[in-house]
Amino acid sequence: QVQLVESGGGLVQAGGSLRLSCAASGRVLSVYSMGWFRQAPGKEREFVAAISWSSTGTRFADSVKGRFTISRDNTKRMMYLQMNSLKPEDMAIYYCTGDRRLGFPYSLAPDYWGQGTQVTVSS
Repeated sequence: QVQLVESGGGLVQAGGSLRLSCAASGRVLSVYSMGWFRQAPGKEREFVAAISWSSTGTRFADSVKGRFTISRDNTKRMMYLQMNSLKPEDMAIYYCTGDRRLGFPYSLAPDYWGQGTQVTVSS
């Protein structure tokens, strides 16, 4: 099994920045692509960003392009989501995910999920 644990969420003012981290443990060699999803109150869970195993490929939701960046460090078994210019509509629970499939498009139903970390953006 693979365990994913998010950290770095919190309260930030609109226009501010946060960096989310995701630590992977367990059978991490089975995880290739990784990504982030989020779910706001009363809304469906949505894709945010994804990154390939080698970090050569990334994908972003249109709503976060130009403001969020995604990265990973396989030697540390870590993935990151740098969120800049945060907006109130970015407020949600953010989930770290991992998938056993290679390449994109990133699955909308990844194999592994973390418990989530809350991001609150005040206006």
